Amino acid sequence: MVISRKVQLRLNVFFVTVIILSILVFSMYELGYWDELFTVLAKDNYIFYWMMLVGVFAEIVAGSMGMGYGVICTTTLLFLNIPPHIVSASIHSAESFTTAAGSISHIKLKNVSKSLVKKLAIPAVIGAVIGALCLTYLGEYYAKITKTIIAFYTLYLGFQILSNAFKKKQSKSLKRKTNLTRLGVIGGFIDSFAGGGWGPLVTGTLIKNSFTPRFAVGSSTVAKFILTLTAAVTFFFTLGIQHWNIILGLLLGGIVTAPFSAMLTARLPVKSMFVVIGLLVIVMSSITIYKSVF
Repeated sequence: MVISRKVQLRLNVFFVTVIILSILVFSMYELGYWDELFTVLAKDNYIFYWMMLVGVFAEIVAGSMGMGYGVICTTTLLFLNIPPHIVSASIHSAESFTTAAGSISHIKLKNVSKSLVKKLAIPAVIGAVIGALCLTYLGEYYAKITKTIIAFYTLYLGFQILSNAFKKKQSKSLKRKTNLTRLGVIGGFIDSFAGGGWGPLVTGTLIKNSFTPRFAVGSSTVAKFILTLTAAVTFFFTLGIQHWNIILGLLLGGIVTAPFSAMLTARLPVKSMFVVIGLLVIVMSSITIYKSVF
């Protein structure tokens, strides 16, 4: 079996990560910090381990559907009653690493249009900073309202994901004019404020408007990395590092799963996954809205 360059790159990242983690674990064991490590990981009702599972699941979904990492993580964390500003800050901190790996893959495979990245990334950075600052203060002082708004947004995304399972393939059409500046600002703001949504909105719009799919996905991924890093840095300066166990769990789950999700992409029943994930997001978002309102 021939391994694609994208899969090979993800495998290399996986093996390097495993080696680094093995060295760290062995060092902690030798220094006598083994018990302390497990005590720390058990904090907040073992949320570190739950976040690892969420990271694994979200990465499998993103690897097969090309979107959904942020939506799955946001929906789950809101469902677990994590404050909205902590949700987005944690997700973007973890995604800074996973989107970096994806961006390198697309650049090496020459799936990236520099002009398209520039037109998307610059306004996306502006939108991401505004979204992060708004969420930092609104999410802290108006947590209940903000949580309800974001839950309604993820509910909408759930219906969008579900509808993708039943869409018929569109015939080729002329490229429709797309306001990339506006798309980038709105996409950056929503992704930063709501914890996810760049893929369904931006990548989906580019493909719908007849941009070449490989360049739409590749360029959108690189722009997403830039806005994710911007959002993570903004949250760091406004909030500091909070709930590192959530960040570490999501990060490890995503990194460990990334090479295998790439291999599974062509084998998983994508239509069925759209249905399952769409229904799951709808149900969890509905429960979150109910708990927030009543």
